[in-house]
Amino acid sequence: MSPLDSNKQVPNLRGEDGEGSVQVQMDPKVKIEGAKVFAVYGKGGIGKSTTSSNLSVAFSKLGKKVLQIGCDPKHDSTFTLTGRLVPTVIDILKEVDFHAEELRPDDFVYEGFNGVKCVEAGGPPAGTGCGGYVVGQTVKLLKQNHMLEETDVVIFDVLGDVVCGGFAAPLQHADRAIIVTANDFDSIYAMNRIIAAVQAKSKNYNVRLAGCIANRSKDTDEVDRYCKEVGFKRVAHLPDLDAIRKSRLKKKTLFEMDDNEEIQLVQKEYLRLAQLLWDGTDPLAPQPLEDRDIFELLGFD
Repeated sequence: MSPLDSNKQVPNLRGEDGEGSVQVQMDPKVKIEGAKVFAVYGKGGIGKSTTSSNLSVAFSKLGKKVLQIGCDPKHDSTFTLTGRLVPTVIDILKEVDFHAEELRPDDFVYEGFNGVKCVEAGGPPAGTGCGGYVVGQTVKLLKQNHMLEETDVVIFDVLGDVVCGGFAAPLQHADRAIIVTANDFDSIYAMNRIIAAVQAKSKNYNVRLAGCIANRSKDTDEVDRYCKEVGFKRVAHLPDLDAIRKSRLKKKTLFEMDDNEEIQLVQKEYLRLAQLLWDGTDPLAPQPLEDRDIFELLGFD
C-alpha cells in the first residue's frame, strides 16, 4: 500500500465540511499562523499563475516576506519567479520514501525573484491519489521546518478544478480567496461556481472572498454587471497586453521586463492590489446565480 493510500485523510461524504463537500478530511491542527494567507482561484488557463507570481513580487516590493505555493500537478506556478520548473514536494518525498523527517527546507523551498520563497506541491499521478493530501503535506512540512514563522504573506496558486481536493485544501488555511476572471461568459460562469464552492467552505473555515481580478481584459463591463447582480466586487483590472504573454515566454515576472509606460501601469496596479489586500478587505458574501440565470444575465440577444 502506497503512502498516498494509507494516510488517514479520507473522503468526507457526510457534508460536515461545508454543504455538499466531497473532499479529503484535512488535519485541523495543521494551520498557518502569523501570516496573511491568500488563495488565488479561477478557471484553467485564465492566468492564475501569472497573477499569483506578480502579486507575490508586489508584496515583496512592499517589504513583505512572501511564500508562494503552487497547488497544481503541472507545477508551473513559480517558474517565472525562479526561471525554471522546480522539483515538487511530492517528488522530493518519493525520493526519501516519504520519510519527511529526512528533508531540509533547501530540498523543497526555492528562492525566486526579489526574495520570494517558492514551493511547488505537485500532485499524485492521475487517478492514484488526491491533490488535497499533497497540499496538506506541503503545509505540514513547512511548519515542521519553521518556514512559516517569519513569513508575512502566503499565496496559494490553486488549480482550476472546482470539485478536486486540491482545490479545497487551501481554503482551510486562507484568510481571503481571490478569483481571477476575464470579461467573457466562460470565465464568469466558472467564477460563479467557485464562489459557490468557497461559500460552502466558509461555513466551517475562516476563509472569505476578497473579490475578483479582471485579467487579460480590455473592458470589464460583463464582470462588473455580474458583480453588481450577485454582490461581489472587482478589486483589480489587468489589461490584455502582449508584454504579459512575453513575460511567461521569457520566464520572468512583469517586474523584470523592460520598462515602458504599459508595463509600469500594470506594475502599479499589482502594487496597488497588494497594498489593498495587505490593509485588509471586507469579507464578501455574494449570492451565486443558478446556471440558467447566468445565461440570461450575460451576453447579447
